Amino acid sequence: MSHFIAYYRTRLSQLFGLLFILLVMFTGKKLDLVAPEISGVLFLIGCALVGIAIVGRLWCAQYIAGYKDNTLVREGPYSMCRNPLYFFSFLGTIGVGLCTESLTLTAFLIVSFGLLYRSIIHTEETKLIRIFGEPYANYLREVPRFLPNPHLFHEPRLYEVVPGVFRHAAGDALWFVVAVGVMEFIEALQDTGLLPTLFSLY
Repeated sequence: MSHFIAYYRTRLSQLFGLLFILLVMFTGKKLDLVAPEISGVLFLIGCALVGIAIVGRLWCAQYIAGYKDNTLVREGPYSMCRNPLYFFSFLGTIGVGLCTESLTLTAFLIVSFGLLYRSIIHTEETKLIRIFGEPYANYLREVPRFLPNPHLFHEPRLYEVVPGVFRHAAGDALWFVVAVGVMEFIEALQDTGLLPTLFSLY
């Protein structure tokens, strides 16, 4: 099952994304009615997390772009945790959820992310231990899997970046901005009455 999820992770992510958009399109936000000030705070926090996610993913891409599967990268963000790209993606996912101003929809995204990426990370670790052997086994023992440990941080004075691969990775990071834009567009359609509200969630 883990291999299936890892192999089709792009398609599965797109499927979860589509389901989420459909859910947002026809959902009213109770929180916005009973506590609009809290909704505003959630949106601001969500935007901040999306910003952190974009900067973080660009930082990770600077180190991993062009080196994945042929070099064991342990510098920069990869010195603090083994999956910083997924960590920053997780922050971005929470951010997009909060930008809907719904705690229920945010929880839906968090659970979906956990179900999907837990299997992906496990499959990738199995592959990398096969590719890199003992050096990666040491990496497993010394560096946390997901939550960064800032005390482990180190970076080189110089680092060679592969521009073409980095540019592609940078484009992927901007999808979080697109997601927030889509959430706002849907909210505008709901406010004008063009989208019906079938049910409401907090």
